[in-house]
Amino acid sequence: MTQTVGHFIGGETVLTQGRTQPIYNPSTGAVSGEVELASAATVEQAIANAAAAYPAWRETPPAKRAQVMFRFKMLLEQHADEICELISREHGKVLHDAKGELQRGIENVEFACGIPQMLKGEHSKNVGPNIDSWSEFQALGVVAGITPFNFPAMVPLWMWPAAVMCGNTFVLKPSERDPSSVLRIAELAIEAGLPKGVLNVVNGDKEAVDTLLQSEVVQAVSFVGSTPIAHYISSEAAANGKRCQALGGAKNHSVLMPDTDLDNAVNAMMGAAYGSCGERCMALSVAVTVGDEIADRLVAALKEKIAGLKVGSGLDNSNDMGPLITAQSRDRVKGYIDAGVEQGAELVVDGRDISVPGHEDGYFVGATLFDRVTEEMSIYTDEIFGPVLVVVRVDSLQDAIDLINRHEYGNGTCIFTRDGEAARYFCDQIQVGMVGVNVPLPVPVSYHSFGGWKRSLFGDLSAYGPDAIRFYTRRKTITQRWPSSGVREGVVYSFPS
Repeated sequence: MTQTVGHFIGGETVLTQGRTQPIYNPSTGAVSGEVELASAATVEQAIANAAAAYPAWRETPPAKRAQVMFRFKMLLEQHADEICELISREHGKVLHDAKGELQRGIENVEFACGIPQMLKGEHSKNVGPNIDSWSEFQALGVVAGITPFNFPAMVPLWMWPAAVMCGNTFVLKPSERDPSSVLRIAELAIEAGLPKGVLNVVNGDKEAVDTLLQSEVVQAVSFVGSTPIAHYISSEAAANGKRCQALGGAKNHSVLMPDTDLDNAVNAMMGAAYGSCGERCMALSVAVTVGDEIADRLVAALKEKIAGLKVGSGLDNSNDMGPLITAQSRDRVKGYIDAGVEQGAELVVDGRDISVPGHEDGYFVGATLFDRVTEEMSIYTDEIFGPVLVVVRVDSLQDAIDLINRHEYGNGTCIFTRDGEAARYFCDQIQVGMVGVNVPLPVPVSYHSFGGWKRSLFGDLSAYGPDAIRFYTRRKTITQRWPSSGVREGVVYSFPS
């Protein structure tokens, strides 16, 4: 019997007998269950539960909220193997990769535990005669998050723990492609003591998203996904008077200088380009080589490494790379490889015809490598979101910087070099939000914030870290006066100074 994944509303699992769509195991291509797609009425039910829970949760002392979050962190650690298996079965990523994802999510929960200290306002005594002034950071109310398939556990944990620690209640709309780990995590939050209704989860498609965006109750929306959808979310949120942070797509470049420690750089790039089958917004998908000598060495070394890459089921922890999440994703990536060949790029390693014994119907694409790619080719311009790495050759560091700065995306980048002057110049001149120096995936730790530039981020504040507190609260400034008893003052018509 096919298992149906429903919603999590008011602390309870909810099945509405509405529209559904299949859930697939990407390693086999088989249907593993089905997920309900929320109607507008179901989403409104979740919003109503969040609104009902808000007054009491807002008044809960921050230290007591933190106690819940500490217990929640412990439960995530205790149930890590269970959660990671759910991720792997529905997303396809290898178990060790899923564990890395979950650990990054847990680090954001750890940060959220310390938010009470960051909610302290500012106070000034005697800004005027017997006048004191101070600011407070108050919760917004009901807020929402819309999260992608590629990090079903981590990205929701970027959002709702910080939001609820600031005193808000939350409605989460995760990806309907791999929903089970999100719902299990929501159950653990209730087990940790989170009051019912503070966190609600609705699975769904555009109908669910639009209901959140159009709701007069929802005050803010966080989003991670592709740039076209991020732009839509941002525009609709603004039109409906909501605060919004919408993280979009990426085309992350790595620059290799002639003095690069090539062995270390190749190992780093292999993981950054092909880990999680390239389905990461921080995946390295472009290698920009400064000079032909380093380019030739890089391509030869990558080709040799790719030959030893082990591809297979995500549930086999000995594998390096699993499948893509859907047949459509597989076909899309193969279409980009076809286009690269047609447009004249040199195909060094072709991953289109890979076959995994025992998993012939899985959604696999092997690691693919192109050389001599040029700026107008679609394999360079577009976010492929698959295991495709392209090499672009330039003559100088300035050429590399100019190339990256011309691209519409500005999410992440890195430089491999032993030259501190070159690294410092690169970090200063590059128009990208997250930069690594000999670090291929410069994802900020939980107590910094994550966000790109240009068309990789719509909104003024990045995700998690200090920016999350500013996003999920608003400042209220209070000016108070207690004049001495018996003092009578006349009317003053000039502006106070």
